[in-house]
Amino acid sequence: MQNSKKGLLPYRYEIHLSKEQSSKTPQEVKDMRNILYASVVGSLVYTMSFTRPDICYSVAMVSRYHSNLELHHCTTVRNILKYLRRAKYYMLMYGNKDLILTGYTDSDLQSDKDARKSTSGSVFTLNGGPIV
Repeated sequence: MQNSKKGLLPYRYEIHLSKEQSSKTPQEVKDMRNILYASVVGSLVYTMSFTRPDICYSVAMVSRYHSNLELHHCTTVRNILKYLRRAKYYMLMYGNKDLILTGYTDSDLQSDKDARKSTSGSVFTLNGGPIV
């Protein structure tokens, strides 16, 4: 990972992960057991919770597939790590102007093709920087 290209986005829009992509043959299942997917995703959840809200959606998508992995899932986690490597010096700046609080919300009714559940999210900004 140290010599890899730095990622531009933590999760690309055209990537659609699903349980149908999971390992099919016993050999694939055995190979995927050797990958530390759950450990890496757990570290990403911790990072997302305390310092990096910008990877929240990406981590939520990859954390659904702990039990049935495939190469697509591992590649997506690797892309999140590449993005974090690129953006490790990014920081939020709030400024000292008048405080302007703004809220945004969005939902997607078809993002989880496995469970057919909707995904929604919201963000509140203070002077343009996210706070919740």
